Amino acid sequence: METVLTNARLVLDDAIVTGTLAHRDGVIRDVSEGRSSAPGAIDLEGDLLAPGLIEIHTDNLEKHFVPRPGVVWPNPLAAALVHDAQMAASGVTTVYDALCAGGYDAKNDYRRAIFPDMVAAIEEGVSSGAFRIEHRIHLRCELTDPALIGDLDGHLDSPLVRLGSLMDHTPGQRQWRDIATLKRFMTSNGLSETDADVMLARRMAAGAENAARNRPQVVALFKARGAPLASHDDTTEAHVAQAAADGCAISEFPTTLAAAQAAKAAGLATVAGAPNVVRGGSHSGGVSARELAEHGLLDALSSDYVPSSLLQAVESLAADDGPITLAQAFGFVTSRPAAMLGLADRGRLAPGLRADLVRLRFAGRTPVVRSVVVAGERVT
Repeated sequence: METVLTNARLVLDDAIVTGTLAHRDGVIRDVSEGRSSAPGAIDLEGDLLAPGLIEIHTDNLEKHFVPRPGVVWPNPLAAALVHDAQMAASGVTTVYDALCAGGYDAKNDYRRAIFPDMVAAIEEGVSSGAFRIEHRIHLRCELTDPALIGDLDGHLDSPLVRLGSLMDHTPGQRQWRDIATLKRFMTSNGLSETDADVMLARRMAAGAENAARNRPQVVALFKARGAPLASHDDTTEAHVAQAAADGCAISEFPTTLAAAQAAKAAGLATVAGAPNVVRGGSHSGGVSARELAEHGLLDALSSDYVPSSLLQAVESLAADDGPITLAQAFGFVTSRPAAMLGLADRGRLAPGLRADLVRLRFAGRTPVVRSVVVAGERVT
């Protein structure tokens, strides 16, 4: 049966127009301006109707596996289902769950313990049809971990693994190039000055010993499976050149304007954090995502650690009559990540594409999701 949604503010590629959208059998059949008088047409009361959001990198699942330090939730699928519901409520219809393979210090050992269960929970949620939205796996590969290759073994062949990223959290470079800032971050999280110094020394030694050895192995493993790769926290032109040489297609969270410019020149798509937009800057001292967007150096936004930040960032980027329109801002979380990830069947409101839809309005400047449709089926 065909569903007709009318009196909606349709978020199109380059404009927002009042119109009507019809979908049937999970596919958009028609998009037109003006109201429909068809029997049974659903009046959206002037709400926005946008393509479903596409999330490329979220570690939100981990919060539900480890809801408090030292507490691992005993039911992996239950944890994954709550994460799924939260993503849906935030307007996301396709999510790349970013799972950490390896860790960069002893405090991250729990990640190694939960990693297989996280992969299994996503696989079970997909195979059982329990999830509301579409889930894919993004493997975050911590190159400084000596056990990384072993941790990846047995998981790379999952059909849900659709993206990998190369992470190197060695102190003194990339995200934590300013060691003093990193040390303040560590002590603010409960470490003493002495313990922070010891941990920094261990992490620097691990990076020096393992990152250069692990990187070519991880690149080869992903290339052999035809899965795309992203670099992570590029800071210098040299980082971007290395990523391009390794065949990376994406630069995640470049930390400087120079790195983002180099990525653009090298043909790498760029991803920045939506929390960076909402908060007005990076929590670790990196370049402003808004600055990247206004310089034409941003391709997509990621909610990273706050699912609801995607729509808040869209509103923020388009506010105050700046250079970015609301339709363009939506593109950072819909059509542009779709293109980046090769998802030609979604990310836009156009006939023939998947009926992945988000109905929303704003309460002041706060986005309020009213309903979400995935492949034609309402899920919230």
